[in-house]
Amino acid sequence: MTKYKQTVQKLLDSADIKINGSRPEDIHVLNDKLYPRVIAEANLGLGEGYMDGWWTCKAIDKFIYKILCADLQSRIKKTPSMALLYLKAKFSNNQKTRAKHIGQWHYDIGNELYKSMLDKNMNYSCGYWKNAKTLDQAQIDKMELICKKLKLKKGMRVLDIGCGWGTLARYMAKNYSARVVGVTVSKEQAKLAKELNKGLPVEIRIQDYRELNEKFDCIVSVGMIEHVGPKNYKEYMNVADRCLKEDGLFLLHTIGSATSHVSGEPWTDKYIFPDGVIPSIKQLSAACEQHFLIEDLHNFGADYDKTLMAWHANFTKAWPKLKKNYDERFKRMWDYYLLSCAGSFRARNNQLWQLVLSKKGVKGVYEIIR
Repeated sequence: MTKYKQTVQKLLDSADIKINGSRPEDIHVLNDKLYPRVIAEANLGLGEGYMDGWWTCKAIDKFIYKILCADLQSRIKKTPSMALLYLKAKFSNNQKTRAKHIGQWHYDIGNELYKSMLDKNMNYSCGYWKNAKTLDQAQIDKMELICKKLKLKKGMRVLDIGCGWGTLARYMAKNYSARVVGVTVSKEQAKLAKELNKGLPVEIRIQDYRELNEKFDCIVSVGMIEHVGPKNYKEYMNVADRCLKEDGLFLLHTIGSATSHVSGEPWTDKYIFPDGVIPSIKQLSAACEQHFLIEDLHNFGADYDKTLMAWHANFTKAWPKLKKNYDERFKRMWDYYLLSCAGSFRARNNQLWQLVLSKKGVKGVYEIIR
């Protein structure tokens, strides 16, 4: 047994994981080069090693869950490559010239992939499972929850920052007779969103949020601020402030971190969400100062575990049809992405927050909706 394998096994022992063990969460190593790679590159080496077929595991979600619960990531020394990622994020995080690249990288890889993986309405964000038994219902319940928190009424003009495929816009238009403007930097998302919202009072634009300067009764942003970057949080809030009417509400739905970061997790940054950074409450609160008062903060991060596992089940079922457009390495990358994220939310390493914000505080008491 090499010193690298001994080091890795010692780390895994504290998480109750065995190399080549018999349980679903045990890791099976197919290439011994994995050990020095993980020691040198931590999360990046682990993820790339899986993509390269150097290891396998029957239940990646359980494997990652145990690793995070044991806090193994904090016991691997930071490397120069991680420091470079930090510096890149600090000085160039999501500049305007990069925004469209991010949309192309992740959201323009094929609408058929997302149609196969997501719920029937194509919500690419956490569902709300309080009373739901299926993914479709969890996503409907999430959209209804947002509408109720915004106190949405007939005829209101709504801004959806980062509108995806226009799913929430369509729900608001159909169920609340709202007039919605949705903005995205993804051409593929915009194209399908326009088709799906044909005949409804919904306008879909390919537009950077920083260009917005018009008034709305309320604003919603679901899964968008994770792409904005810490350097731009204040500008993001400034844009929302100037676009929101004085008595309006702004609902911000975002993945959240218990600690503040200026760069993303290395593997996710490289392969899934370039320049993506999960915000902390401290960062969001600081950005809200002089712009918004926080009326409500709702954490249902555990629901993302169920959502991601449902997405992975759909992806696995659809793979026989999808594989004509994607290779096996893509499948391994996507498996690792969905399942490792599920493990992370299960361990409560990541959170899911909905913040309801107002400019000067609602008159009386804001009614909490759950």
